[in-house]
Amino acid sequence: MPKIEVNEKLFFSLLGETWDYATLEDRLTCGKAELDEKPDASLSPDARTIKIELNDTNRPDLWSTAGIARQLRLHAQGSVKDQSRSRYATFISDDKKTQDCGNRIVCVDAGLKNIRPFMTAFVISGKPIDEPMLLDIIQTQEKLCWNFGRKRRSISMGVYRSAQIQWPVSYIAADPDNTSFVPLACDAPMTCRQILKDHPKGKEYGWILKDAPKFPLLRDAKNEILSMAPIINSATLGAVKVGDSDLLVEMTGTDMPSLVLATSIVACDFSDSGYTILPVRVDHPYDTGFGKSVTTPFYFQKPVSTTLPAINKLLGVDLSADDVRDALERMGSKVEISDNTVTVEPPPYRNDFLHEVDIIEDVMIGKEISFFKPEKPSDFTIGRLSPCTLYSRKAKTVMVGLGYQEMIFNYLGSGKDFIERMNISETQAGNDVIEISNPMTENFQFVRPSILPCLLGAEAQSGNAVYPHRIFEIGKVAYRHDEENTGTRTRQHLGFLTSSSDANFNDAASQVASLLYYLDHEYTVAESSDPRFVPGRQASILINGKIAGIFGEIHPVVLENWTIGSPCVAGEIDLEALM
Repeated sequence: MPKIEVNEKLFFSLLGETWDYATLEDRLTCGKAELDEKPDASLSPDARTIKIELNDTNRPDLWSTAGIARQLRLHAQGSVKDQSRSRYATFISDDKKTQDCGNRIVCVDAGLKNIRPFMTAFVISGKPIDEPMLLDIIQTQEKLCWNFGRKRRSISMGVYRSAQIQWPVSYIAADPDNTSFVPLACDAPMTCRQILKDHPKGKEYGWILKDAPKFPLLRDAKNEILSMAPIINSATLGAVKVGDSDLLVEMTGTDMPSLVLATSIVACDFSDSGYTILPVRVDHPYDTGFGKSVTTPFYFQKPVSTTLPAINKLLGVDLSADDVRDALERMGSKVEISDNTVTVEPPPYRNDFLHEVDIIEDVMIGKEISFFKPEKPSDFTIGRLSPCTLYSRKAKTVMVGLGYQEMIFNYLGSGKDFIERMNISETQAGNDVIEISNPMTENFQFVRPSILPCLLGAEAQSGNAVYPHRIFEIGKVAYRHDEENTGTRTRQHLGFLTSSSDANFNDAASQVASLLYYLDHEYTVAESSDPRFVPGRQASILINGKIAGIFGEIHPVVLENWTIGSPCVAGEIDLEALM
């Protein structure tokens, strides 16, 4: 989970009052956060650092000093005393009103459409940046772009000295071999290609651009380079220092809604910190989903609704309309209640209301957990294991008896492991594999559609163990399925893998036969054409004429992708199809 470090003096200044650490620890629950480490009390207040751990990944607005302070301030005071929402309305555009951007315009090159197509921006003006604020800007940039922005792939953020920028700014597709500038932490110009090879940030993030025919570049009307997004700023306009007061904040990426949300988050943070926000218009030659010309920050969130009866039923209480309104306003939302219908308009820095349950959760947090008193159950019940669990335990006993060692894996993983290494085409993956809309990292971007990648990953790390290797797992898999209301289906599967110098199809067939014999199940086999297995050395398992699994010799391409040097046979069975 994300962790942030906040300067104590800056934090309590934004909060509007000073709390002791016990009070702070108690109040942090309204932001789904907890105190990770108290500061050194021997230090002066302006030198103390409070470490806070966030327990929610769908609230990136809390990943900054201003963000967590805003949530705690709202929750403690309510919207009556907080005027931030009306202040945001002075610089945030929406479908009905476009804010004046003056001469602050960015023109996007059509050549970026298939490289890094979208951009948002705004300017801050006012008091000079001090050291705690500069450190917080850097932290916000890192947390947003690393966690929310998938390691800068979908969102990157740059900050520049706007007083030295001549408008309009151009966001162009540049020749990486014939375009050069002086990047941060360097004294001499480097070509864009050289930056990817030799600069520390180029080595860290170069994978984002390495296959692109041209690289994204920001430059002003004087042809001064601002940055090569999303890799590195220039050493001139992009070298922000303590004492700077006018800054351009830009974001580029591949996901426009996420960019717009991140832009609003950072703009609201700066506004809460006492800065004036000046909108910027970004002109795209193609549609962004918000039109071609977008003046940002931009409010795009849609109202969501639930009912008072639904709230009270799920929470097990009897809240009035005023109670619900107060709770939701303490979470930053604008609320309208009419005929028991509760309509919530999220604040510009939030876009996490996907279902009425999200509204109800906010009501619960707004009322505080301590409000809800524990009650003894009125019904007497006896807990028992589900039939699926009992059957899985029986299958586990059989596999152990056959000489296999049980493994337990995470059901989330990367596209590289679940798709690329498994010799699966992008078309097939798009039809079957479930992608997480807002993953913490690309390593947890997909829900596994099969247990086999996990088994192969374990085998890839077991080259020094004595052969043969026999491993299995019983666990959940999920895949797209049009017949389900959710569009997805979750099933309990058993996967097994054997690795040895003489592993072959007959070994796998024998293991399947033994397993299904002891599970007292008849089956038949049929030819299959799964790209994960060797053609002609694989078979589908049919139960009552329906495919319930597969087994065979793992394809050499798959073994090479996993850097496995020994032949492997494997199989996977849908246990729920056997019940």
